[in-house]
Amino acid sequence: MSTHKEVKRITTNTIQEMKQKGEKIAMLTSYDYSMATIVDEGGIDVILVGDSASNVMAGHETTLPITLDQMIYHAASVVRAVKRALVVVDLPFGSYQGNSKEALNSAIRIMKESGAHAVKLEGGIEIRESVERIITAGIPVMGHLGLTPQSIYKFGTYTVRAKEEAEAEKLKQDILVLQEAGCFSVVLEKIPAKLAKEVTDSVKIPTIGIGAGQHCDGQVLVINDMIGLTKGFKPRFLRQYLNLFEQINGAVHSYVKDVKSGNFPNEKEQY
Repeated sequence: MSTHKEVKRITTNTIQEMKQKGEKIAMLTSYDYSMATIVDEGGIDVILVGDSASNVMAGHETTLPITLDQMIYHAASVVRAVKRALVVVDLPFGSYQGNSKEALNSAIRIMKESGAHAVKLEGGIEIRESVERIITAGIPVMGHLGLTPQSIYKFGTYTVRAKEEAEAEKLKQDILVLQEAGCFSVVLEKIPAKLAKEVTDSVKIPTIGIGAGQHCDGQVLVINDMIGLTKGFKPRFLRQYLNLFEQINGAVHSYVKDVKSGNFPNEKEQY
């Protein structure tokens, strides 16, 4: 008789139950098979295939250049690795804004071609029609409010959002709109902790914070930042658990030294 224990998958329903139970939700990004395997086996609840791949994987200054085809490629790579986590994929800039039919087509492509479990869209009331249309097709949607990187040229800066009363009030209304439209959760990025707590307490759906304080229902970080693969990026909200840049850099230096000196390969490392 097989002793293999089947892994119980995390679903959108699981995430909502976690909020009800007061259990925090752990979320990280991944963009490739190898990293997703490690992250999933580490016990993460949600893996976000973020458009941050535009920055950390492709070297772009913003998230805007990444395409729908590229997001599908990254998402499919991640899905092939994952056995437990809920996989959410960012709809990239230009694939949903201002056109709910295009938004639905983009979401359908991601789900069909990558095998992901949900999509994420940035914005509030202005994307309501797109959210509703995607959900009507049976595709779960995660929202994203506060600092929305796809709108960086509108904001002009990556500083904390919703510090002023008017913007804070709009955010409070937007999350209610997203909840009513059917979003199963919402990311809150770079907003005051006090506002994040107020918003989190006001809705039934889970909030997942990044730079939004400890009162959100969960937290998310970019994996490359969290393990120190990126150099020099250390905002206040980032807790860096490793410094892989220095460790890998040191390993490369050692390898180069060993090859140049003839020390690698040695007799035990050849056939």
